[in-house]
Amino acid sequence: MPSTIAAVSTPSGLGGIGVIRISGDNAIQIADSVFKSISGKKIAEKSGYCALYGEFFDAQGKIDSGVALLFRAPKSYTGENVVELSCHGGSYIAKRLLRACFAAGATPADAGEFTKRAFLNKKLDLIEAESVMELISASGDSQLRLLNAAHMGKTSAKINAAKDTLLNVAAAIAVNADYPDEDIPELEKNALEASLTDISNALDTAICEYNSGKILREGVNTVIIGRPNVGKSTLMNLLSGTNRSIVTDVAGTTRDVIEDTVRVGDLTLHIADTAGLHQTTDTVESVGISLAKERMAAAQLILAVFDCSDNLTDDDLDILNEIKGRNCLVVLNKCDKGSTLSPDDFEGFNVVSVSAKLGEGLESLEEKICDICLEKKLDANAAVLISERQRDCAARAKESVDEALSALSLGLTSDAVGVCIDDAIAALLELTGERVTNEVTDEIFRHFCVGK
Repeated sequence: MPSTIAAVSTPSGLGGIGVIRISGDNAIQIADSVFKSISGKKIAEKSGYCALYGEFFDAQGKIDSGVALLFRAPKSYTGENVVELSCHGGSYIAKRLLRACFAAGATPADAGEFTKRAFLNKKLDLIEAESVMELISASGDSQLRLLNAAHMGKTSAKINAAKDTLLNVAAAIAVNADYPDEDIPELEKNALEASLTDISNALDTAICEYNSGKILREGVNTVIIGRPNVGKSTLMNLLSGTNRSIVTDVAGTTRDVIEDTVRVGDLTLHIADTAGLHQTTDTVESVGISLAKERMAAAQLILAVFDCSDNLTDDDLDILNEIKGRNCLVVLNKCDKGSTLSPDDFEGFNVVSVSAKLGEGLESLEEKICDICLEKKLDANAAVLISERQRDCAARAKESVDEALSALSLGLTSDAVGVCIDDAIAALLELTGERVTNEVTDEIFRHFCVGK
């Protein structure tokens, strides 16, 4: 029998409320050991989905007053008996109440153990379970809606539809192979090929959408580069909405990397303002330039800033050569001073004109950034894969389906096609968690916070 677990489920520190969650067969008895209701009724006497007001106690006496919420199995988050004890916020009160629960027989919950029990008790599949921790970290509306779609089972429904089709195909192949003399309709090659092609395309779409979804969830590592005094720091301040970087008319003011996280439309940019790139013998500047180039090499998006009121210099041309072929946006700054440069001077690059100082062109800049970063305009309610594990399973399933299509086109036996389809089914079962090793589930929930 699994132990009854307990943990603080609210963040540490000062707050209006602190919640201790208890889950397991003995959750109700343990809660009754530390809680006395004002009405005199015990938690064990109540039906599920009810609350009692009262006081919490330990061996030393009263801890606090608060509320006990009861969720009886199987209609609870974990599928077990669950009691949530709500006390006043603050680390001391919550920890003292948690220790009282331990003294009454509960054991400390591991990271993610409540959600793991929900998965093991089939309250959630593995896709829905993985979305829980991502939901906690959501930082924007689109990201929240995307993760809610996964949590509500939309992603699982898409994967299950592909899996069910493959199971039907596998069953038909098995029946034809096992009972060749029976009056069973033969598999129609064109129909089989069409079904497998549809599944391959659906999985390919899911894999492609994962990349856009990952950007919405995790953000984009972005670097601002350019030669000195083209307005990199002013652009940084414009995007961040604050004076994050020091701005002066003196070239080379920024010598270190200045970092911030900003919202641009649906995207989060983890943005770094860097030292001006140019030829120099100054030791300190050289260190800053080396850091800038390191950031540029690792960046997912490069905002390359040029002074459009000036001609291109040798330093500008060196920068253009370095960013050629990269995911980048050329930002023609200082357009309020008149334009010597135009987009025609940057053939093959995405270009936008702004005046970072006056805030002109910000909307166009943000639109361009979103266009570059989001390969596919993603419906925020779409059913999208949300982890590398899920993407890997989908990729393996697609590879096996494609192998089945290849076997069909080569005229191989139905057994050969069936083996490929079985491999695809196994990958999708692993994706949803219907067939997954303990090591995989342990690794997934290890990254959860304690109390969730």
